[in-house]
Amino acid sequence: MVKQDLVNGRCGWCGTDPLYVTYHDKEWGRLVTDDATLFEFLVLESAQAGLSWITILRKREGYRKAFCNFDARQVAQLTDEDVERLMQFDGIVRNRLKIKSTITNARQFLAIQQEFGSFYDYTLSFLPGRKPIVNSFKSMSEVPAFSAESDAMSKDMKKRGFKFFGTTICYAHLQATGFINDHWWGVDAGDCKSEVVR
Repeated sequence: MVKQDLVNGRCGWCGTDPLYVTYHDKEWGRLVTDDATLFEFLVLESAQAGLSWITILRKREGYRKAFCNFDARQVAQLTDEDVERLMQFDGIVRNRLKIKSTITNARQFLAIQQEFGSFYDYTLSFLPGRKPIVNSFKSMSEVPAFSAESDAMSKDMKKRGFKFFGTTICYAHLQATGFINDHWWGVDAGDCKSEVVR
C-alpha cells in the first residue's frame, strides 16, 4: 500500500479537508435507498463534470437553494426564466448547459420513477443480482474510473435523454450512493460496508 493511499485511516482521496473528511466518513459509500437523496447526488455529480468534487461539495447548499431543495418535481418545472435567474446566482457553478441539463435530468428522473417504481430500483437493475457491489481495493491505483455497470447505466440514461452523466460520472454516482462501495481495505469507515442511508 502506498503511503498516500491511506490518510488518517481514511481513503487517501479525501485528504484532510474537514468537509471532505466528513463526507467520506458519513456519506460516501453508504447505500442510499430513498429517491430524494439519489436525485440530490445525481444533480451534484452531474454538476461536477469537468470539475473537482470538493468544488461541488463546497457549493452543495447553493445547489440545494437553487434547485428547490433537490425536489425533482419542482426542478422539472423550472423555466427558461429560472435558468436566467440561476445564471446570476453565485451559489452554484454558473454553466448554462449544466443548469438546463439539471432540469432535463429531473424530468427523466421522474419518468424513470414512473416506469420502475423508484430510481433506486432502476439503479439496482444494473447490478449483479440487484445487490450493491462491495470492493476491497488496497490503493487508489486499483480503483477504476468506470465499470461494466456504469457503462450500461450511463448508456441507458443517455438514451433516455440524461445529460452530463457519462460512465465516469455514473461510476462516481454509484460510489457516492453506495451501490458500488470502494472504501479501501483497511479504512476505518465504521459500518460503511453495510450501513444504509435513508
